[in-house]
Amino acid sequence: MFSAATPRASNDQPVPRHVAIVMDGNGRWAKRRFMPRGMGHKAGVDSLVKVVQAAADRGIGYLTVFAFSSENWKRPEEEVSGLMSLLIVALSKHLTKLESDGVQIRVVGDLTTVSSKVRQALLDACEATAHNDRLVLTVAFNYGGRWDMVQACQRIVADGVPADQVTEATVSRYMAMNYAPDPDLFIRTGGEVRLSNFLLWQSAYAELVFTDCLWPDFDGAELDKALAAYWQRERRFGDVGQDEPPEAGLAVNTSGN
Repeated sequence: MFSAATPRASNDQPVPRHVAIVMDGNGRWAKRRFMPRGMGHKAGVDSLVKVVQAAADRGIGYLTVFAFSSENWKRPEEEVSGLMSLLIVALSKHLTKLESDGVQIRVVGDLTTVSSKVRQALLDACEATAHNDRLVLTVAFNYGGRWDMVQACQRIVADGVPADQVTEATVSRYMAMNYAPDPDLFIRTGGEVRLSNFLLWQSAYAELVFTDCLWPDFDGAELDKALAAYWQRERRFGDVGQDEPPEAGLAVNTSGN
């Protein structure tokens, strides 16, 4: 879909092909303003729309965001219900603009356990934007990195792949995001310093950037700060001279996802 050439920023630095973000801090942002947590999530949606545009403007080809983890079901029922409703409203509000801006929406995660209304809203958004190729926005919804590894192993076994033919490339082909290169840059907002079960397989060689900025305050300027940190890293992937990431993440989709 995208050119193999690595995009360059205006400062002639290589732009990461794939940026993954854990959008953390919505609740604390609201609490500091004496607002209900739901208001923080609404502000977080507005921030996401801005960051999607900023990423596209900077030539980033893939943006993956952690919208709802498989662990988020443990939150209070009222908050979970609010998040589900907010997703539907946000898609209704922003889908037309995202579609016209050339954004392709994809979803990864276990959708079998979400309501049919939420599942249909996500699938409709994917279908409506499938023809776009400016930026692929992947929404990780009811997703967990360990779930992803387990489902990949289950499908490898189901397809009858002999054990001695299972390689890293084989596993990559069966991962939920087998259509995308592995993340070059992994950002977590909100001050926490952990991966929280997000893209565990895919982020093996990602550059990690953690920021105290709460997600609703994250914007194009904050993205540029993360890119500046990324450009300071020397990416060798275990070698002394290699400066391009492995291609394992660019596997062919054999699962029909």
